[in-house]
Amino acid sequence: MSTESVSAVPPPNEPGEPSSAPTRRTFIATTTAVGGVAVAGGVIGGSFLVGSEEAAAAAPPAGRVSLTVNGTRRTVTVDNRTSLLDLLREHFGLTGAKKGCNAGACGACTVLVDGQRHNACLTLAVRLEGAEITTIEGLADGDRLHPLQQAFIDEDAFQCGYCTPGQIMSGVGCVKEGHTGSPEEIREWMSGNICRCGCYVKIVRAVEQSAGK
Repeated sequence: MSTESVSAVPPPNEPGEPSSAPTRRTFIATTTAVGGVAVAGGVIGGSFLVGSEEAAAAAPPAGRVSLTVNGTRRTVTVDNRTSLLDLLREHFGLTGAKKGCNAGACGACTVLVDGQRHNACLTLAVRLEGAEITTIEGLADGDRLHPLQQAFIDEDAFQCGYCTPGQIMSGVGCVKEGHTGSPEEIREWMSGNICRCGCYVKIVRAVEQSAGK
């Protein structure tokens, strides 16, 4: 018998396997071949997948929004995931609202949206079509400070100053909402604004002073 004819003979079945069933060796060989084709296909088609992903990343879904910020009408096209805080800071250069926790837990980014207090870090910019936004930069009337800004100075209601813009904007909203009947009520309705320097007593006094005016 020639070498060629010997190599063409399939290996014998494992003991106990029927003659019609594929051998374990045949199964392994077939699986390996199929796996190689799948890997090759992934490598060949990989460039198309990467290209599609890069194209999607290069053009994220965007939206156009028009809103009034501190009395000025602005229209901008932004990524739909952009927060109001990032819109103010990164697009409009209004850095008074601070990015503290970026999770709505510290109040450092508080602004007024249509007169109501909002955590700018949790508010999507594209959902504010036609809204009126007031930030700490738009609170004063020229060189004349807002009464609460002046009260913060009079009461020395800040130390490092990082939380101060959010505290003031929240205080303005608190006064507008009529939640200034007592120091306890002010503390309750200002509880979403954290001061890591611990100036809470003076902050409450400042809000009381502003409410009186």
